[in-house]
Amino acid sequence: MDVQMDDKAAHEARLQFLTWDRTPEDIASPEHQARLRRLEVTAGAQFDPTAYVAADAAVFTSELTLGAQSWIAGHALVRGAVAFGAYCTVNSYAMISGRVRCGDGVRIASHASLVGFNHGFDDPSVPIHTQKHESLGIVIEDDVWIGANAVVLDGVTVGRGAVIAAGAVVSKDVPPLAIVGGVPAKVVRFRGQSARRDSVAQLAALGASAKAQWPEILAAHRQDGHYVSREADGQLRASARHRNDAIEIAAGFDARPEGLDVAATLEELLAMQDAATGLFPDPHRPVAAGQSMRDDGLALYNVLSVGYCIELLGGRPRHRIAAVELEAPELCAWLESLTWRDRAWSAGAAVDAIGTALYFNARYHSTGRAREILFGWLAMAQDRGSGLWGSPTANEGLLQPVNGFYRLTRGTYAQFGLPVPQAERAIDSVLANYRNYGGFSGPTYTACNLLDTIHPLWLCLKQTDHRRAEAESIARAVIARAGERWMDSAGFAFADGQEGSLQGTEMWLSVVHLAAKLLGIADDFAFVPKGVHRTQAVGLGL
Repeated sequence: MDVQMDDKAAHEARLQFLTWDRTPEDIASPEHQARLRRLEVTAGAQFDPTAYVAADAAVFTSELTLGAQSWIAGHALVRGAVAFGAYCTVNSYAMISGRVRCGDGVRIASHASLVGFNHGFDDPSVPIHTQKHESLGIVIEDDVWIGANAVVLDGVTVGRGAVIAAGAVVSKDVPPLAIVGGVPAKVVRFRGQSARRDSVAQLAALGASAKAQWPEILAAHRQDGHYVSREADGQLRASARHRNDAIEIAAGFDARPEGLDVAATLEELLAMQDAATGLFPDPHRPVAAGQSMRDDGLALYNVLSVGYCIELLGGRPRHRIAAVELEAPELCAWLESLTWRDRAWSAGAAVDAIGTALYFNARYHSTGRAREILFGWLAMAQDRGSGLWGSPTANEGLLQPVNGFYRLTRGTYAQFGLPVPQAERAIDSVLANYRNYGGFSGPTYTACNLLDTIHPLWLCLKQTDHRRAEAESIARAVIARAGERWMDSAGFAFADGQEGSLQGTEMWLSVVHLAAKLLGIADDFAFVPKGVHRTQAVGLGL
């Protein structure tokens, strides 16, 4: 009998430190069940039937949730309002304090501290111990490992799959899959970086196919000396854009379309510019009678499409784009009249054209104060909560303002090399939109939707590591799927179910380049966009 009691005591002592050795019998034992019932009363606790709390654990919570197969070891201190999901472990001498929420599969090593509150200390005339506490709370997402002696401070969110190195002091949010270390903790690397090799190989394969086949693809869209191609809606229409797309595809491979008469083409492009406004109406689709040229979507888009092709062929716009050189009341009135409430994509497209027109004016002609007015208006009009411009819609959610964010920032912040305000909020919104659309699929998995996802993420991640791992995961998926979408001798379709087109090919190659750029492996892809989708900022000084 004494031997049995000694064995039981030894087993109980062992479970204080090696709590992973617990058995179903230990969980179901009368002593353990009595301990849980007591904590339900004294510590506001709720336990999954498979959870375990060691006898010497110090639990003084106002609320406690302990999920399936989770445990708290002996000599750990847990106090405050704390929740653990399934398969969470708290080792001996760890300390969990304040408001702390852990997802599933969180591992907390010995002597780690999660401090979900803070002492007030701002007023030096008042003793610290009498100043109010504040508690922002700590959130630890699923599948996180927190190493020995690490400290996680109040207000921090640790992203899914992250690893906190031993001894690290974490004072800022940790991106998913990040490995952080040091004081203060910084990202050392990300888990799963072997996936980089896969993306590089996929880029190389796609780049080789595209580089070998682009002349054939362009030739297939050339009829009687003109380029003819289907547009985003799958319809075949005459448009100045088709030749421009062909020129941009070739330029991405440091070439020009076969048989292109550069001098004649340049003259045709220059002749498209309206001398009075400086805009570029499309000769195939005249501006509607009574409509202002600046309200014609093609006349605005061609500022980009035609303007950049003029540059690619060694020219410069012939006329100053006077339509955008406005004083503050006029420019602000124009901006405020755009379709921000119900079609933010179109509003963003207009800002893209305005910003690009101001670039051409500043570089080749003259410009006034319109750039300062534009950026000032944008700063005031941005939604600080979403980081976007414009409103979500009942039918499409965030799709319109997210897609409009790409167009707007492309011609302004990206083009002039300025930081994007509220970049982290914008990243949250772009990722939420991507998630809400299930990562896009079928007819919604289009060059536009992916471009309007990847470009904002790339642009904003130049300023922050906020949720970088999620963005990189999307970029890897885009690269992987692009190889599957490529059609030999036909290029890319704009959307699933369509034929290959010049627009689809140019846009998808640009999307893949951006995804590679986000991952830091753009040098492994043969195509570099040099027209509408170029990424080289010019700076305000030009």
